[in-house]
Amino acid sequence: MPIFSLASKGGIGTFGKEAYRFVDFLEKAGQSWWQILPLCPTNYGDSPYQSFSSYAGNPYFIDPEILIEEKLLTNDEFESFDFGNDDKKVDYGKLYQNRIPMLKKAYARFVPDDEYNEFCKNNKLWLDEYVLFMALKNANDDLDWYQWDEDIRLRKNEALENAKKVYSGTMDFYRFVQFKFYQQWFKLKNYANEKGIGIIGDIPIYVANDSADVWSAPEQFMLDSNLKPKLVAGCPPDAFSEDGQLWGMPLYDWKKMKADGYTWWKNRLGHALNIYDMVRIDHFRAFESFYAIPYGSKTAKNGKWLKGPDIHLFNELKKEFGDELPIIAEDLGFLTPAVLKLLKKSGFPGMKVLQFAFDAREESDYLPHNYNKNCVVYTGTHDNDTIMGWTTSVDVADVEMARKYLHVTDDEGFNWAMMRAALSSVADTCILMMPDFIGLGSEGRINTPSTLGSNWQWRIDAFCINDWLAGIIKENTALYGRSKAKDLGFRI
Repeated sequence: MPIFSLASKGGIGTFGKEAYRFVDFLEKAGQSWWQILPLCPTNYGDSPYQSFSSYAGNPYFIDPEILIEEKLLTNDEFESFDFGNDDKKVDYGKLYQNRIPMLKKAYARFVPDDEYNEFCKNNKLWLDEYVLFMALKNANDDLDWYQWDEDIRLRKNEALENAKKVYSGTMDFYRFVQFKFYQQWFKLKNYANEKGIGIIGDIPIYVANDSADVWSAPEQFMLDSNLKPKLVAGCPPDAFSEDGQLWGMPLYDWKKMKADGYTWWKNRLGHALNIYDMVRIDHFRAFESFYAIPYGSKTAKNGKWLKGPDIHLFNELKKEFGDELPIIAEDLGFLTPAVLKLLKKSGFPGMKVLQFAFDAREESDYLPHNYNKNCVVYTGTHDNDTIMGWTTSVDVADVEMARKYLHVTDDEGFNWAMMRAALSSVADTCILMMPDFIGLGSEGRINTPSTLGSNWQWRIDAFCINDWLAGIIKENTALYGRSKAKDLGFRI
C-alpha cells in the first residue's frame, strides 16, 4: 500500500491521520508487515524510482493537518491551495505548483529548536549536499545539473562556497522540509512498530542522473570528463518489448566502489536500515551482471552485459551491518545460473509473483508447488495489473489454467482464490496488494512499466479501510498460520 494511495486530505496520501488509521487496520487484520514504495522525492514522470535524492523524503507526504496542529499553518491557508478534487487519483501537476508554496508558509513561522539542530547534525552527510542541490536547481529554473554553469557543475570549491552564501536561505528552507518529513515519518513508523507491524521499504538499484547523488559523487559513476554518462541502465529486448527498456540512469563504476570499500553503498543501505525495518532491493540481478547501453542511444537494442560486484558487495555490507541483513531480493526477470548462485550465496529471500505463474504453454517456477521456504510470495506488485484486471488482459488459456489451478468459484472470486493460494504456500512471507483485497479492476493498477502519464496515481476510498475487511483478512491470515508468531525485532 503506497503512502500516496492513502485517503488523506490535500490531494495525496500523507503521514497524517489516515496513515495511522491504516496502521490500526493492519493491527486489526492481524498483519505483521506494511510494504511501501520508495519515500524519496519524485522527479519528472512522478515515479518514486526516479528521484532527486536517494536519501531525501518526498515533501508531498508531509501532512498539512499536523502542521496546522503545530500552528505552522492555518486551515484557511491550507484550503486556499488547489491540490486537485479527484479523491481517486493524485494530480501531480497541482501538487508541483502548490505544495512547496504551502510549505514555505509553514517555514515562515518555524523556529529552529534542539530537535531540528540534532536532525541537521545527524544527517549532515547527505543533507548538506541535497539542500544545496535543490537551491541550485531552483536558481537554474529547475534545469538538470549538467546544464548548470561549469564551475558549479564541476564542483569547484570557490563556486560551491559562494553558492552556499548566496542561497543559504533556500537551503535552510529545504532543511526544514526534510526535518518535518522525517519527524512525521518516524512518529508513524514507531506507532506501527509498537503495534507489531514492520515497514518494508524499497531501494531502487539505480539513481537518477539528475540527482544530488550523482552531482555530489560523480566519481562513483561511469561518467566522462564532462560528467556525461558513458553508459546507462536498461533491459535488453524480450518478448514484452522488441526495443528493450531504456531507463537512462548512469551506471556505477564498480571498480572504484570496490576500491574504497563500497562506502557509497554502506552509507545508502545504512540510511535505509534506519528508516525501514526490512528493505526490498530492486533489480537484484544487476549485482551479478548489468545491462549497459551507450549514452545517447534511442533504444536498448545495442546494449551489452557487464559483470557486477557479485557476492563481494554483500559480504562487505554484512561485515558492516551484520550477517542477518533484512533484505528482500527483487530477483524477477531473466535469471541466469550465475544470478541464482548469487541469490543462494547471499541468503536473501527472493520474490515469487503468482501472476507470472500461469503460462499455459509451460511449467513455471512461480507456481506455489515449486516454491522453497526462503522466499516472499506476492500475487502481484506495483508493476502488475490487479488480479481482476489481470483476468481480462492476459491470454484466455492462461486465465483458464489459473481457474483450474486455484479452484476458482463464483462465490469466492478470482482475487480471493489467488490470494488464498499465496497465503497457503510454503513461502516464509506473503505480501498482498490492497487493490486486490477490495477487488478492483485495472483502475486500481499502480504502474504500467514503460508508460507515462497515468501511473502512481491510484488512491483508496477511505470507506474501504474498515473493520469488516480487517476481520476477513485476519481470519484468512490465521487459517494459514500466518498470524504474528515471532518477534520481528523492530528498532523503535
